[in-house]
Amino acid sequence: MQLTHSPPPSLTISQNFWRYAIPSIAAMLVTGLYQIVDGIFVGHYVGYQGLAAINMAWPITYLLSGLGLMIGIGSGTLISIARGEDKPHHAQRALDHAVLLIAAVSVMALVLFVHFGETLLTIQGANHTIKALALQYVQSFGWAAFVTIFAAAIPMIIRNDDSPKIATGLLIIGALTNIVLDYLFIGIFKWQLQGAAIATIIAQGITVVGGIIYFYSSRSSLRIHFTTKNIQFSHCWKIISLGSSVLIMYLYASFVVALHNYQFMKYGTELTVGAFAIVGYMMTLYYLVAEGIAEGMQPPVSYYYGAKQPQKINKTIYLAIKVTIIAGIAWFALLYSFPHTLIGLFNSGNAELTSEAVGGIQLHLFAMFLDGLIVLTTVYFMAVDKAGKALTISVSNMLVQLPFLYFLPQWLGVNGVWLSMPLSTILLSLIVMPLLWQDIRQRCKNPPLDIIVNN
Repeated sequence: MQLTHSPPPSLTISQNFWRYAIPSIAAMLVTGLYQIVDGIFVGHYVGYQGLAAINMAWPITYLLSGLGLMIGIGSGTLISIARGEDKPHHAQRALDHAVLLIAAVSVMALVLFVHFGETLLTIQGANHTIKALALQYVQSFGWAAFVTIFAAAIPMIIRNDDSPKIATGLLIIGALTNIVLDYLFIGIFKWQLQGAAIATIIAQGITVVGGIIYFYSSRSSLRIHFTTKNIQFSHCWKIISLGSSVLIMYLYASFVVALHNYQFMKYGTELTVGAFAIVGYMMTLYYLVAEGIAEGMQPPVSYYYGAKQPQKINKTIYLAIKVTIIAGIAWFALLYSFPHTLIGLFNSGNAELTSEAVGGIQLHLFAMFLDGLIVLTTVYFMAVDKAGKALTISVSNMLVQLPFLYFLPQWLGVNGVWLSMPLSTILLSLIVMPLLWQDIRQRCKNPPLDIIVNN
């Protein structure tokens, strides 16, 4: 078996970056459509209580995507490094272990969601009506955990197999299917949040089937094997350790949203939680772009790392930083200038909900470009096989939120809840960005031995 894919020699560093980044950003935005389209249909056909319910279900179901991306990025990083080192058997080994991990993690997720879903909603302060709606969503995803986790992992693996356009195409097909089914199940059949969940699961199933077909086609030199033969725990652990920082990012997002839900119910009302859901969708759109930039950066950086080309790594990360900052500032300017238009996508005319969401955008999203840089730095350290640093940043991102969310609401009420995330993000960025700069400078000062010998 031979690895037939490598960056075309005629491409510049910038061209190679965009070759991965554009499909990656498109893929992340398409993935986000699952969540955003659910919110649009729920907001219009169920109302603000439906938005509050789906926002309380989201921190729970989001874990499935995090588990999938942990496995997808962990194994995908190993595949790209193996391609750079020209070791095809290592790439196949990474894929084999990824498939086993997906199956094992899915069983654990099913047990958690089905047996403890209601408890996780109660902890967030969900009342009887919201809890009943949210539980429809959570338990549906619990029974389909394998599909959701596999659907999150397989596009990342395909992208690292040097087929970013195919990965994006599979996600687009799934997202379009989800839109049609959302209208059918929520708008026509009135299945409320259960309809939203079923629509998403069917769409994700299409992505999974397409991914499996890809790995049995002539386009890929790798093959999916549903087997435990030659499986070693150490290889599973390597995938988990490389991808664990992504899971921590998703745990952080889930934990912070759940804690915000609790605080908004304590200091506000169900309507405040509904407004927070809308603001969250606005934040998600940028976050997906930032994550797409980061994940688009990862395959070429991992390849350059395996091929021992440090200057190309540095030029790629500099480009990714610029794009992340520009995208964040531009999106906030658009939100600040036209909030009512964008909020109207999720609101069928509730003036109080609109007013609360406008205030939330102004207080909650002004520092989101820094959050994008933190995501970029985390994925960068994963890409260069420094899982420890990536994990530390992800854990810190979660822990730094706690004192802000505890003290600010006591002093400022609901406004304190809105301000907690941006202020904690500013603090963390003052620590994280110097770490990134130090790593880049160190690589310039200490080139690999073979480069020194060749020069």
